[in-house]
Amino acid sequence: MKFAVIVFPGSNCDKDLYFAIKDGIHADVEMIDYRSKSLDAFDAVLIPGGFSYGDYLRSGAIAAHAPIIETIKRMSALGKPIMGICNGFQILTEIGLLPGALIRNRQNRFICETVDLKVKNNQTIFTNEYEFDQTLSLPVAHGEGNYYCDISTLKQINDNNQIIFRYASDINGSIDNIAGIINKAGNVLGMMPHPERALEEMLGSDDGLKLFQSILKSHMNRVNL
Repeated sequence: MKFAVIVFPGSNCDKDLYFAIKDGIHADVEMIDYRSKSLDAFDAVLIPGGFSYGDYLRSGAIAAHAPIIETIKRMSALGKPIMGICNGFQILTEIGLLPGALIRNRQNRFICETVDLKVKNNQTIFTNEYEFDQTLSLPVAHGEGNYYCDISTLKQINDNNQIIFRYASDINGSIDNIAGIINKAGNVLGMMPHPERALEEMLGSDDGLKLFQSILKSHMNRVNL
């Protein structure tokens, strides 16, 4: 399996993701410039956190118009796994691959701490190595991580079991304590916590590792069908 890590101007978690794949699950990975127009050689796309284009206008708004975006949309339509973390989540909502939006934290300040979240759907390509309702300890680092959607959208994503992670407590004002969601097809994940920063116990937690292992396991199961 080969992963693409998309790099925008201002990305600062791209190398974390690169080494999460290379050293964490020992899979093939390459960093891809935002001006590229082909991802044909890749099986999955990872959009890292950071501050693409300096978060000018609003987080993810300028990155949503980068040349690579149309290719990412085509990958999504083909059912390939797409994962956006933090700023990557913001980009996925900006380009319409995920519903809702990420707005300013309720407390109107940047949050950088380790938080607990619950796995609310472990029957996905991103979470099959976790137990349902398992508590994970993952870092967050965001100023605009407050997930918002209207009531009808909230009902839809609940009814479709699209809420993958919920914060164990209200850390930023996110509606329904949402920390991560997938699209209806189940191949696009957006989450604000950083699993790529939680791969080894010596760093405080290795709870993020199983997310990447889940993606790899799902791919191998499909290949071996």
